Order: sequence, then C-alpha cells, then structure tokens
Amino acid sequence: MLSVAEARDRILSRLRPVAAEVLGLIECADRVLAQDVSAPGDLPAFDNSAMDGFAVRAADTSQANGWPRLHVVADVPAGAPISHRLGEGEAARIMTGAPLPAGADAVIPVEDTDAGTIAAGTPAPAYVTLGRSVTPGEYVRPRGQDARKGEVLLREGARLRAQDLGILAMLGQSSVRVFKQPRVALISSGDELLEPGAPSAPGKIRESNSFMIGRLLEQSGAEALRLGIARDSEDSVQGLLNVAVAERVDLILSTAGVSVGALDYVRKVLSKDGELDFWKVNMRPGKPLVFGQFRGVPFLGLPGNPVSAFVAFEVFGRDAVGRLAGLAPTVRPRVRVRIENEVTSDGRESYLRAVVTQRDGEFVGNLTGHQGSGNLLSLVQANALLIIPAGVKCLPAGREVDTWMI
Repeated sequence: MLSVAEARDRILSRLRPVAAEVLGLIECADRVLAQDVSAPGDLPAFDNSAMDGFAVRAADTSQANGWPRLHVVADVPAGAPISHRLGEGEAARIMTGAPLPAGADAVIPVEDTDAGTIAAGTPAPAYVTLGRSVTPGEYVRPRGQDARKGEVLLREGARLRAQDLGILAMLGQSSVRVFKQPRVALISSGDELLEPGAPSAPGKIRESNSFMIGRLLEQSGAEALRLGIARDSEDSVQGLLNVAVAERVDLILSTAGVSVGALDYVRKVLSKDGELDFWKVNMRPGKPLVFGQFRGVPFLGLPGNPVSAFVAFEVFGRDAVGRLAGLAPTVRPRVRVRIENEVTSDGRESYLRAVVTQRDGEFVGNLTGHQGSGNLLSLVQANALLIIPAGVKCLPAGREVDTWMI
C-alpha cells in the first residue's frame, strides 16, 4: 500500500490546471487568479486626508504664543481637486479622502479645533482656532503608502477573496484573468442505493455520498455534475463513465465499487478502457482508493462507506480539485490537540472523528464515539479529524496529536 503522502504526490503530479478565462469582477468571487496583478500606479494616487478636519502647515501649529488661530482659505471635499496653495497662517477645511492642498503637510481633526463637528451643509468658518499642535505627516495618507507603481499585489494561484476583489476594483480593473471552474463528474455505485425520495425497500439504503461529496466539491471551487447511480454491472459503470467523458469534465470522481467485492466493477472498467495508477493507501478510513484515468480523463475513486468517502476527499480530493482550479500549493493548517482518552488504531495513518474544544489555553479533543466508517452521525457530531501517524497503534490519554479542523 502507498503511504498517504506518496499517494497525494502521485495524484497531484498527474493533474494540471484547467484553462483560463477573463471574467468581470462580480463573477470572480472565489475563483483563482491566472495572472499576477501589479499596481498600474501609486496607491493612493495622491496625498489625502485620513480625517475630517483642517489641512495645515505643521509649523503653524506651535503653541509658543497660545493656540494659533488660522485663516481658512479653502474648502476641500472628497473627490474635488484643489489649486490653492496654503501660505503661512492659512488652513483649509478638508474631508476624509480629499487631496491635501499644496503647502499643507498635516491634518488636524475637527474635534481638536473650535469648529466643533462638521455637519452636512455647514459652510467652512472664516477662521479656526487649534486645540493642539501637529507634526508633519499627521493624519495624512501619503501617495504610494499602500502600494507603489509596478508592485505585484496579487499572485497567480491566489483564490480571490472579498478584499482581493476590493483592491482589484481600486486598481481600476473591471475584469481579470482567472482559471475556469473545474467540472467534476460525480458517480455513486451500488445496487443497494436508493435516491432519498424513493420508496424504501428491503435491503436498500439511501444514497448520501453524492450530496455530501458534491457539496465538498463546490466548497473546493468545482462544479459538481451528479450523474446518478451506477448499478452493479460492467455495462452500467461503463455507461456512466462514458457520459462523464461526453460532458467534457476535468475529473471523474466515484464513490464505492473500487474494493475487492465480486460486484465492484469500477476498477475492472478502468483497467480496460483507461489506466489504473494505484489502488489502496495505507490509511484509515479510506484504504480502497483508486486513481487513474478513463479515456484520458483523470479518475479518483473514493470508498463507498460515507465516512471513508468524506475523509478520502479531505485527504486527496480537496487538493486534487485545488490543483485543477489553479491554486498555488499550500500546507493545510494543523492544530496541536491533547487527547483526553486513549486512542487505538491498527497502524495505518488514521483520521479519527473528534470534538475539539479550548480549555485553559490549550486545545483538547475527545472522540465522537465508535469510529466505524459507516457511522456518519459521528462525523456530523465532530468538528475535527485527529491525525494518528502510520505505525502508531495506541496513544495514551494526555498525548498531543496533529489535527485538522473541519
């Protein structure tokens, strides 16, 4: 069996980002940049005020002979240019974001003057008395403080967050080049499966994996195409895989049908009309994992048990989708957690469901009951996966382990 790390590396080495497209900013949320973005000019583009108040020359604010009284010679709203240059003993009323007049080198907030507050529609006073002195640069946002012309602000491979869209708009970019959203065909497998709304029948179970894994795909940035249930026959499996290819998807992802059962046909079809790269990984849950390609389309086969499918997706599928989506490689954050009960495993790298809480400045974790791979409720109750390294069969209470928060 492959180690988890080796299996992940082999999957990622065989995947390439999808093609790119140019989209408007409104359509780009959560998409991945397919270009570096540099500042076309300084940001901000001009010295401006950080406060509502009065633009002044700092040298005029000394209190050597009492608080100075300055002549207000201009009124500067945000968005309006100003041509007046401040001379000695002069000030300009100014609003937040408005350009600093020539000659001014500081701003004094309105609350530090005798002007009180600036109500809408209030004309500027003829004179203003200052309540304190200021130093050069005080309450001024200088040109280029945020970014300089030519500076790379966003890198290719970054997923666009709300603040990223904001700075793109600030740079004047109404559109940007992003990777297309990967399209992933999702297939469930098994004669025993019923759609949630279908009448119950003896020996049947409700199909749940496509709903769970489909949502995980969407959260990872992919478009999930639920192709339905492949029945336990070679023709049925082959038929749905052919549909996936016809849909021009970027990845085929199946659950179940990849183990050693007499009716597990996925590996057989894959070997006949594609290529089987590897099968079985040294992990728990999720050992029967298949990776390869079907008629040129990458194929990832997850186990059928719901918890195994979930864990296998978190360990392998999320990174695979990220690779297709153009995401830059990252290391998933881990939290060190002290376990409060003894943990046993079979020596495979294990991902155990747990509830992690913070107590007395440290994170502590408790397993959510039985760790059987069909016990989906224990996953619903969990907020974390405790990671037990390969080769470890028992950890006493009080030990610390790496943990993924889910």
